[in-house]
Amino acid sequence: MKDIQTSNSYKQSDIRDGRVVPLMEEFYTIQGEGFHTGKAAYFVRIGGCDVGCHWCDVKESWNPDSHPPTPIDAIVVTNAVKYSKTIVVTGGEPLTWNMHPLVSALKAKGMQVYVETSGAYKLTGDWDWICLSPKKTAKPLEAYYNAAHELKVIIYNQNDFKWAEEHAAKMHEGCQLFLQPEWSKREEMMPHIVDYVMMHPKWKVSLQTHKYMHIP
Repeated sequence: MKDIQTSNSYKQSDIRDGRVVPLMEEFYTIQGEGFHTGKAAYFVRIGGCDVGCHWCDVKESWNPDSHPPTPIDAIVVTNAVKYSKTIVVTGGEPLTWNMHPLVSALKAKGMQVYVETSGAYKLTGDWDWICLSPKKTAKPLEAYYNAAHELKVIIYNQNDFKWAEEHAAKMHEGCQLFLQPEWSKREEMMPHIVDYVMMHPKWKVSLQTHKYMHIP
């Protein structure tokens, strides 16, 4: 686990133990991508990511020191009482940090807790749903291939189809497989994705529907 700049109120041990996390934002919205598209969910976006995807649309999440160290109790109180029973933890790369305490606290309140991750860091937390979205800049750890419920591969160019198949070959039987166009390339790549899925129906198409709906 990494260190982040904290006030005198928190110790680095609080960060390493997962009692405090760099919280970028929280919001209630509709899940826009992948298997759970269309479901109301409360998103918890954790700051910090060194995976470094050049097409990332949340680059402001990368520096953990830009986001306030927040006790997990404050996150649980905010969302567990007022909003959806479905919580999506995203980033940044949330598994940069120890997620055991946050996930346990949310599940103790009866929440279904999902994570979106590149798989580059150790898997912590007893998640109800794991969406693995691997990135070329940081390969997933082997444990994710048996643990993930969903593989979502971003398609930026034609070479990404081969790369997607390399990961799909490692996934356990029953894992849901999705191909999603990178947003800036959606017009160019969508015809290729449609053709590919029709020829390889084990895959499904994922879209960033929240961007079409103009919601977070």
